[in-house]
Amino acid sequence: MNDTNQTNSQNSQNGQNGKRKVMMAALGGVTLLAAAAYGAYYLGYARYYEGTDDAYVNGNLVQLNAQIGGTVVAINADDTQIVTSGASMVKLDPADTRIELTRSEAALAQTVQQVSTLYVNNSVLKAQIAQRQAELARAEEDLKRRLAADQAGAVAAEDIAHARDAVKEHKAALQTAEQQLAANQAQTGRSSVAEHPNVLAAAARVRADYLAYARVNVPAPVTGFVAKRSVQLGQRVASGAPLMAIVPLEGVWVDANFKESQLKAVRLGQPVELHADLYGSDVRYRGKVVGLSAGTGSAFAVLPAQNATGNWIKVVQRLPVRIELDPAELRAHPLRIGLSMQVEVDTRDQKGSQLGMAPTAGFQTHVFDDFARDAEADIAAIIARNQAN
Repeated sequence: MNDTNQTNSQNSQNGQNGKRKVMMAALGGVTLLAAAAYGAYYLGYARYYEGTDDAYVNGNLVQLNAQIGGTVVAINADDTQIVTSGASMVKLDPADTRIELTRSEAALAQTVQQVSTLYVNNSVLKAQIAQRQAELARAEEDLKRRLAADQAGAVAAEDIAHARDAVKEHKAALQTAEQQLAANQAQTGRSSVAEHPNVLAAAARVRADYLAYARVNVPAPVTGFVAKRSVQLGQRVASGAPLMAIVPLEGVWVDANFKESQLKAVRLGQPVELHADLYGSDVRYRGKVVGLSAGTGSAFAVLPAQNATGNWIKVVQRLPVRIELDPAELRAHPLRIGLSMQVEVDTRDQKGSQLGMAPTAGFQTHVFDDFARDAEADIAAIIARNQAN
């Protein structure tokens, strides 16, 4: 009886050991299979991608400042509103600048009249010289006749002396007229009335006052959304005071902060797939790497780390990578500055460089060009009205 029980116990234990071995072998097989699958996934896909969730939408924050001092009399836009390039955003009281412009315009008109007189005097003085030359010629002829008559004793010595004095007087008058013409020509030179130094100086004052008068209207330099409006009606603002900001959302980009250990294979031009927390994983953005920052975030901090002191703790640094987005996708799903993004860079293409000769981005606005053109038109009109024909 005991032998039978012992045999059954051993058989049961052997059966359990066999099942355990089978389970361990199966677990080992599954582990090897998973490792092989992950290895194949890593070698064929994952090792070519670098991702981070430390990424945020960035963009241009165009600051709108007062170009002159003055009192605010109108505000034409508020936060969250969209404005177009060239639209008047803020207007200052134009009374003071209008007075200064009127004064400088009057001074320019007076200067043009005075300078025009100088040019007219050139012709007057030339006519006077011709007259003095004729008078001198007559005096010389008169002296010759008297000298000829003196041979016959028909002319008194006193008359001959008077004739010689008349010739000297007319010569002196001719020299005086020639010197007056030279002095007048020195003031006019070979330039026109509009190019005369006095006119140019007066025109410069008109130009400065005209620009100051035009700048009471503060235009939007770009099309975008108003943000951070701080200006208020009736406020006295100084030149350069910030009034509001304009954000052109069609030109935003993403700054993805990768760990330094992730950047070995990142190159300019590589494709990027992005997802915004705002829209979730259903909305996908396609972009490309267009630049890598010249330094880490800590290097540009207000108080950068002083690692040379010896009292430091090694921390893995992050380097901002700039990613350009597709404008069509931005129009379909607009982003705002500061939104969080999920970023994944495809690093298989190694043709680009990390810090290559990327095209330099340029920004410009032409909304202020009209101020200068209008000032030149005003100056030209004043000169034309006051210039002697």
